[in-house]
Amino acid sequence: MIKDLEQTLRWFGPSDPVTLAAIRQTGVSGVVTALHHIPCGEVWTLPAIRERQQEIEAHGLTWSVVESVNVHESIKIAGPQREEMIANYIQTLTNLAEAGIKTVCYNFMPVLDWTRTHLDYRLPNGVSALRFHRPALMAFDLYLLERKAAFDDFTPAEQASAKKYLDGLNEEEKQTLIRTILAGLPGTDEVFTIAEFKEHLARYKDIDAVKLKENLAYFLRNIIPAAERLGVKMCIHPDDPPFAILGLPRVVCNEADLKELINMYPSPSNGITFCTGSLGANPNNDLPGMIARLGSHIHFLHLRNVQHDADGSFYEAEHLKGSTDMVQVMKQVVLEQRSRQQLGRADVAIPVRPDHGHKIWTDFNFNTYPGYSLIGRLKGLAELNGLEKGIKSMLETVK
Repeated sequence: MIKDLEQTLRWFGPSDPVTLAAIRQTGVSGVVTALHHIPCGEVWTLPAIRERQQEIEAHGLTWSVVESVNVHESIKIAGPQREEMIANYIQTLTNLAEAGIKTVCYNFMPVLDWTRTHLDYRLPNGVSALRFHRPALMAFDLYLLERKAAFDDFTPAEQASAKKYLDGLNEEEKQTLIRTILAGLPGTDEVFTIAEFKEHLARYKDIDAVKLKENLAYFLRNIIPAAERLGVKMCIHPDDPPFAILGLPRVVCNEADLKELINMYPSPSNGITFCTGSLGANPNNDLPGMIARLGSHIHFLHLRNVQHDADGSFYEAEHLKGSTDMVQVMKQVVLEQRSRQQLGRADVAIPVRPDHGHKIWTDFNFNTYPGYSLIGRLKGLAELNGLEKGIKSMLETVK
């Protein structure tokens, strides 16, 4: 029998309204978290790691995956602090390994983490979802951020659509759009001002996708040898959304990008966080095929679904509905597990978490981080768990 995936939920630390006690009741065994209170670039000390780890273990859970040890901007732009920040990163990995925490998710998205335009998009049944609305993003880029090059990025028809959208907003709605797009790292309440964000854009004026990939390769050449020695599995998270936005390049968007990343430093420690939501936002990405071809490099799974719109917009759908065929995705995951089991690999029980979730019922009573309500994620967890069990039972019967 193929081992089960390691079920986990993300937790944002002691300030998270979704408590460890609540997470324990969902039936997961693992927690995905980070030391969000430590500024990006600073070393996570071993005592700080152990304190958080003991807090998790006191609730009968395991700190399974770090998400994320964020990459400092100096590394992404090859700034003067790059070597110092890389040294700090390696020390953090060393301390995590000492505590026995050896799966580390990270991303290489410039300035912003995942980007949405709406955090409370109501579906017909009344639940709240996250949404990326392309006209709203264009309206912000063209007329609120006032990025000059944006007028070269969008057609006249798109500019007119963006202007029409903007004209339909009142001042409060415009400010909400600004705050939503310019939100900082997950687990923090940081929101850039437009002036601050323009300063960040200026630092990237000479960095295109080619240069950003070069800086990513430099990071891997320095980090992965240390990760190998420590037994740490690094797994990059795809860009979200998987295309350039606001004049910033994105370089982890599709299968070709992931293959290139793996080849930058081939190693069991250089792997992938396979996020079906991020990659699924590009309708050209063949997710089941990507798992079939790249599955041996997957160290962590984020499973969620999105529904595409014709204009490039999308919203986060139910986990088993939407534009991604989650049945075929899970089937390929299970086949990858079977392959690992046959090869005698120790990592058959790949950590998985239901990524994001709708706000449902009592979720509306809590000010949770966007996408991280409890009931909505629990619904996704139950659906994915049932799907996994059903596919494994079917494959055992066929065999």
